[in-house]
Amino acid sequence: MRTLLYMVALSLLLQPLALVMAGDYPPFQALVDATKENETLIPPPGIYSGPVAIEKSIAIDGQGAVVIDGGGKGSVIYLDSDGVTLKGLRLTNSGDSHNDIDSGVQVRGNFNVIKDNVIDNTLFGIDLGQAENNIIRRNHISSKPVDIGVRGDAIRLWYSFNNKITDNIIRDSRDTVVWYSKDNLIARNDARGGRYSLHFMYAQHNEVIDNHYEGNQVGIFLMYSDSVEIKGNYIANSLGPTGMGIGFKETSDVDVHDNQILYCATGIYLDVSPYDPEATNRLTGNLIAFSGIGIQFLNDWKGNILENNRFKGNITQVTVGGGKTAKRNHWKGNYWDDYEGFDRDQDGVGDRPYELYGYADRLWMDVPYAQYFKGSPVLEVLDFLERLAPFSEPDMLLRDEKPLMSAEAVQ
Repeated sequence: MRTLLYMVALSLLLQPLALVMAGDYPPFQALVDATKENETLIPPPGIYSGPVAIEKSIAIDGQGAVVIDGGGKGSVIYLDSDGVTLKGLRLTNSGDSHNDIDSGVQVRGNFNVIKDNVIDNTLFGIDLGQAENNIIRRNHISSKPVDIGVRGDAIRLWYSFNNKITDNIIRDSRDTVVWYSKDNLIARNDARGGRYSLHFMYAQHNEVIDNHYEGNQVGIFLMYSDSVEIKGNYIANSLGPTGMGIGFKETSDVDVHDNQILYCATGIYLDVSPYDPEATNRLTGNLIAFSGIGIQFLNDWKGNILENNRFKGNITQVTVGGGKTAKRNHWKGNYWDDYEGFDRDQDGVGDRPYELYGYADRLWMDVPYAQYFKGSPVLEVLDFLERLAPFSEPDMLLRDEKPLMSAEAVQ
């Protein structure tokens, strides 16, 4: 009987809260005010009204049975202190002001822990502004049910350093954004149904490790964000006109290694990157497969090192805009599933280089309106005829001196 009553009570907590005015719930602020510095607050199970302001070091443990309803105005919790722990809470029904960054939690302190919470029907999920050494872990975050462009960000970092964003589940929010922030760890998060799974702007020295980004418009995009490590991530189904797995805009000194980038409109997009002429970007050990374009260069650029990657099942392996080539980058030891060569000495490396040329399929790369016909039978026939009897010398897009014969040989 006790178990049945607990399940009934829990199901009531998880019902939509819009049927009851938030003002009818007891204010959670009163419980916070009655809690002394460095104490732990374990509230009685139930639904409480927000907003809540926390300005002292306390721990709040909702044990999965406490809901705080923001009443549709402002943020649910304003955290302006150090050393606070929030866990086991459901935070819901924030306001809808982008200017005020209405959120589940606004963090303006350091060394706080926000974990194991459900944050739903809030414009932004968790907002960190000038906040350092915080831990955001194992939260389930979703935005308000509005068009993707007017949702808030699931997690937003602004001038925030040395934070750990790990093991969160994000559904149907807009972006996770890292602005003017460095030395943060973003690891093992699962984000789906958004715009940018992860977007860096002027953010340096961050780590992106073992995340699962699927069904978003863009996987990871780096703008003016140097010295980032992107390792072991699974990025899939970034589709649409601007869909891409990983994108670079004037970004330098980035390591992209051991990622799986699958079923995207474009696997990797490079726009004037690396921007620093003294730097490189290093793309190694990645699987880039089953995409419309494997790697797309905006123009003839240099400074990228591409080694030990696997290119499989892409409609077009590499493209370069403006009638140029990608030869000025370093290509070595990649696996190309369209390689036409032999390995007579059985050393696992092709006997002759892999060379990729631009024939009639160059048309859709250089003429925007022709992109509508990409992959169509008309262009396929033109491409076949151009390869069979070219009217002019085709452009070599790239040359890999030591192509691998087997995708399994890539380390």
